[in-house]
Amino acid sequence: MYEVPTPAGSRDDTVTEAILLVGGKGTRLRPLTVHTPKPMVPAAGVPFLTHQLARARAAGVEHIVLATSYLAEVFEPYFGDGSSLGLHLEYVTEHEPLGTGGAIRNVASRLRSGPDDPVLIFNGDILTGLDIRALVGTHTASGADVSLHLTRVDDPRAFGLVPTDEDGRVTAFLEKPQTPEEIVTDQINAGAYVFRRSVIDTIPRGRPVSVERETFPDLLAAGAHLHGMVDSTYWLDLGTPQAFVRGSADLVLGRAPSPAVPGRCGDRLVLPTARIAADAKLTGGTVVGEGARVGEGARIDGSTVLDGAVVEQGAVITDSLIGAGARVGARTVLTGAVVGDGAVVGADNELREGVRVWCDVELPAGAVRFSSDE
Repeated sequence: MYEVPTPAGSRDDTVTEAILLVGGKGTRLRPLTVHTPKPMVPAAGVPFLTHQLARARAAGVEHIVLATSYLAEVFEPYFGDGSSLGLHLEYVTEHEPLGTGGAIRNVASRLRSGPDDPVLIFNGDILTGLDIRALVGTHTASGADVSLHLTRVDDPRAFGLVPTDEDGRVTAFLEKPQTPEEIVTDQINAGAYVFRRSVIDTIPRGRPVSVERETFPDLLAAGAHLHGMVDSTYWLDLGTPQAFVRGSADLVLGRAPSPAVPGRCGDRLVLPTARIAADAKLTGGTVVGEGARVGEGARIDGSTVLDGAVVEQGAVITDSLIGAGARVGARTVLTGAVVGDGAVVGADNELREGVRVWCDVELPAGAVRFSSDE
């Protein structure tokens, strides 16, 4: 059982440091994550992690420790010490998977906060409009040991439910209910927390720990005060290619807030060295990356075309992602598809919902077609 530290002294409404969990393998996002860790996949023109770091900085966070694991060597060369974002970044790599709670405990020695100070903790695969200052304010005002961002969803069966009492105090953690009787609330754990610093030290170290299945239930059983703040602004789990493409488009369209979008919000975002044919049509929050090329008469809606990719004339691409250096042939139609880095989809193909073309694969011209009555 966890021993809950007794709080002492006064607290203010600010949070100056955070832990960002970026160690996951992103298995559901493959082939996007074959060569790139999930938080580094570009969304709205920059690595998704950039949006999270920028939003944390805007909320007053100054020091962030990144808990890395999969392809850990990618992060520091890109972000360095964080000074370009007005942050001080540190990196801690776990060499064996430790789970969410274990990852938090593994980086605790890098924190500078006092025992009663708040520490923000968030996940590297959630796009959200959460008011971070409000979550910290709620944490402070309630005197909680841990505060959780909760959001409401129409179908909570795929999530962990977090019921609260009339004062916002968490009463239980219910994992993925399946029957109507088990669905006692539509509030789910949205993946952002504020911990009192000393509570982090109660997490067992050196072994895998799930913060959702072990840390939070054990704290609750030990009498800790866990508080929930419901914030139902924009929230999206970017765990699937379809969700990732949607999140990128929503950033471009301005539906999801971020100070890191490299341009004005609108129907499209074209990075400076991309070349777009005069009669090509880009809509729905489409992003075209550096050095990419879009040919004559191509139509791209709600999609992401990564750096160096080529979309040839007359191609029609909807709600899809084209990997770095990939090529989509003339008149090819993609709907809800993912084309991995360096892959080639030849001319006159048609790929529908859920199709994934692996990195460096070559699909010949006309290899996949659907008749009009299918």
